[in-house]
Amino acid sequence: MHQAAFAPSLLRHGEKHTDPGYSMPCPFNGARPGSERIIPCMQTAVPMSTLYIVATPIGNLEDVTLRALRILGSVEILACEDTRRTARLLQRHEIARPRVVFPYHEHNEQRSAERIGEYLDKGLDVALCSNAGYPGISDPGYRAVALAIERGHRIEVIPGASAVPAALIASGLPTSGYTFRGFAPRKSGQRRTFLEERKDFSDTLVFYESPYRLGRFLADALAVYGDRRAAICVELTKHFERIHRGWLRDLLDEFGEKKMKGELVVVIAGNHPKFIRSTPPGTECPDDGGQPSAP
Repeated sequence: MHQAAFAPSLLRHGEKHTDPGYSMPCPFNGARPGSERIIPCMQTAVPMSTLYIVATPIGNLEDVTLRALRILGSVEILACEDTRRTARLLQRHEIARPRVVFPYHEHNEQRSAERIGEYLDKGLDVALCSNAGYPGISDPGYRAVALAIERGHRIEVIPGASAVPAALIASGLPTSGYTFRGFAPRKSGQRRTFLEERKDFSDTLVFYESPYRLGRFLADALAVYGDRRAAICVELTKHFERIHRGWLRDLLDEFGEKKMKGELVVVIAGNHPKFIRSTPPGTECPDDGGQPSAP
C-alpha cells in the first residue's frame, strides 16, 4: 500500500499524486483549502467537515457560552432534538435560524445521523444540540458522532451546562470519583439488577430519573444499597431549583408517594461506612449523641 494511503495530508494543497488511483485534492462546496481527505481508488476528493456537538442550557437560558452562540449563528445546518425548543433558545439570544434545521431524536436517530453524514460529505459543517445539556449524554448523539468519525470528519465539542456535575457538587457527597449511570430501567427487577452492578464500589453514583418513578427508584435503591446518604436535585438552574439531602430511607418516606414534577437527578453515596446508616431510625443509643454507628 502506498504511503499516501496512510498519510494523505503529506500532500500540499494542489500537489499532484503520482498514483492514478488518487485524485488531485481540490476543495468544493465551500470547503477550506487543505481540508480535503482523499479516498483510495476514487476520483473524488471528499472535504473534511466539522460536526459541532453543542451543549445547551439545562434550564436557565443564560447558561450558554459565547462560543456556542457563535457556532449556532454561523452554521448552515443544525440538527436538534426538538426544533421548537431550540428555536426559543435562538430567539432568546437573537440568532437567526440556520438555513436548514431538522430534528434528531431517539425515534429517527439512524436516519438523521445518515443525513448529517451526507451534509458533512458535501463539505458543510453541522451543529448538533439536544434539548438540554450535551447530545450523546442520555440523549441521542452517539450515532452521529460515530458516523462522522468513521467518514473522517472532525468532531468539535462546545462545552456548556450539564446536570451531572451540577448535581454531584450540590449533593455534598464525595466528588473525587463518581459514576454516571443515566436512567435506570423502568421495571423493578431489571432496575435492581442495574443498581446492583455498582453496589460494592466506593464511587458516588449519579442517576437521571423520571418524576413519575422516583418513589419506586428510591425503594429499590434502599433495598440494594442499604440506607446511604443521597440527594435529590430538582429543576437544576431553574427558578424553583431544590436540593433535598438526607438518608435514602428518609427521602423515601418523604417522596415515596409524593407527586413530583420537573427534571430530577438522584445522587447516592458509594459503598463507604461513613455514608451508610446501619442503625434503623429511632433506635440510636442515647449516649452517642444520636449519631448512626458505622457498620
